[in-house]
Amino acid sequence: MLPRFLAESIDFDAGIARLSGDEARHLAQVLRLEVDDEVAVFDGAGREFRARVARAGKDGAELRLLEEFPAALEPLVRLTLAQAVIKGDKMDDVVRDATMMGVKAIEPLVTEHTAARMKAGRAPERWRRIAIASAKQCRRAVVPAIGLGLPFEEWLSRDDAETRILLVEPSAAIEGHSVSTLGGARPASASVMVGPEGGWSVLEIEAGVRAGCVPITLGRRTLRSDAVAIIAIGVLQFLWADL
Repeated sequence: MLPRFLAESIDFDAGIARLSGDEARHLAQVLRLEVDDEVAVFDGAGREFRARVARAGKDGAELRLLEEFPAALEPLVRLTLAQAVIKGDKMDDVVRDATMMGVKAIEPLVTEHTAARMKAGRAPERWRRIAIASAKQCRRAVVPAIGLGLPFEEWLSRDDAETRILLVEPSAAIEGHSVSTLGGARPASASVMVGPEGGWSVLEIEAGVRAGCVPITLGRRTLRSDAVAIIAIGVLQFLWADL
């Protein structure tokens, strides 16, 4: 199996892909690949190629494209995960696993009960690196967009997904519908909103419902905030025959 790299840029006319930063260092210093070694390179937007190393160095690498691979198919539903920021490496796990599950975008949210230290618009660059590593590992040719972080209310005003899902706990102030109610017609796009460790506030739930979000609960038990998103994505993809 060929080692995979995310290209900084691809010149399709010239048949050249360029690597920089971590990707170039990984090629040259970690894997110690040399000129004429074969690799796979993808553009992060769905295209992947077999390529040959033309130049390798810690300051950058160039690859000559040989042929295009059929990339792994993306889910039919363009799914955005809007995840309230959670503490420590739990958010790292969410980004990694949501990438693996095929989400189109991940938007970190700052909510009333957010305990993690992140200001709106200050999402760590680390999360993009984690998404890239996850896409490389799972053979995905698309890297999800990682938002800079929005307050929940601002996210509600911007989100234009066809189906908007607000995941609520069984004990929430408003009764959530069963996830099975989302079966049937498959939407073209959807957003799934997941609260922080302390859950949504009553005002946030009310604002979400007013904005047209469907309150959904995943069952009778209260799940960890770092597990909810991945469980929900898997269930929805099953319901929509989109695995």
